[in-house]
Amino acid sequence: MTKTALRQLGTNGPSVSVIGLGCMSLSGVYGAADDAQSEDLIRRAIDRGVNHLDTSDMYGWGHNEAVVGQAIKGLRAKVFLATKFGQIRREGQNGVNGRPEYVREACEASLKRLGVDVIDLYYQHRVDPDVPVEDTVGAMAGLVHAGKVRHLGLSEANPERIRRAHAVHPIAAVQTEYSLLYRTEAEETRETTRALGIGFVAYAPLGRGFLTGAIKTIGDVDGRRAQHPRFQADNFDHNRALVARIEAVAAEKGCTPGQLTLAWLLAQGDDVVAIPGTRYTQRMVENLGALDVRLTDAEVAEISAAVPMGAASGTRYPAGGMKGVYL
Repeated sequence: MTKTALRQLGTNGPSVSVIGLGCMSLSGVYGAADDAQSEDLIRRAIDRGVNHLDTSDMYGWGHNEAVVGQAIKGLRAKVFLATKFGQIRREGQNGVNGRPEYVREACEASLKRLGVDVIDLYYQHRVDPDVPVEDTVGAMAGLVHAGKVRHLGLSEANPERIRRAHAVHPIAAVQTEYSLLYRTEAEETRETTRALGIGFVAYAPLGRGFLTGAIKTIGDVDGRRAQHPRFQADNFDHNRALVARIEAVAAEKGCTPGQLTLAWLLAQGDDVVAIPGTRYTQRMVENLGALDVRLTDAEVAEISAAVPMGAASGTRYPAGGMKGVYL
């Protein structure tokens, strides 16, 4: 039984499972999820050494945190628990709120839903351009001093904002989408995080399922994926052809395309950990199998060349979502 190894988040941060579990899909994003099955999935992941669970108050607007909280009852000591705040519902659309008073309010609500006394890693999920990051992170630092949060993180913040935040309070981790399909902004971010000794958490490391090879036609696209340009008619065939290149390399290597993709990602540096999401135990086990895939430097280069940086067709979020990332 493959068990995940540990990597340290940044120079002075905590050690977490190199492959964690992103929990967003357990709240109906890619199709219906059964809460009991979701809780079982989380516990099975913990049994296999996955200690890094990533959720957010925005996933299911509290539902996801409640599911995670129920799953980890009696297992808190085995879990490194990450959650996020900052996205809010506003006039039927997602808004952002980075005001200091909201930071404290959101944290209290997350602690209650999760059923814990302290959050291991607390992220600002999306930057609020109307609030100086110094003010937001200052309030987050107050949560650390109050013993409600252990470490701070940022999601989809650009390098300049990361540096400003880190000057207020040490940032343990930065989270950005990072995969073979979308890596330009992540690589730019990593130049800064490595220089500052900050860990890098790759979300959507399997390209929202595209890089698993399971999505072969537009008819296979489900849930929120259909809103993403990468899966839409103008871009699908181009991107599917890129995935086919990875499938060919994986077949030669004797692993699945998803395992090859994760092995490639983890080979980018010891500063990187991944949080692939899934609703299915079988897929979670497959993802952990990436730890058994050994890549030479030449193979890493071959995979990088098969899907060159910037080769994917379509932005990584719909137009509205792109306005809120890498700020």
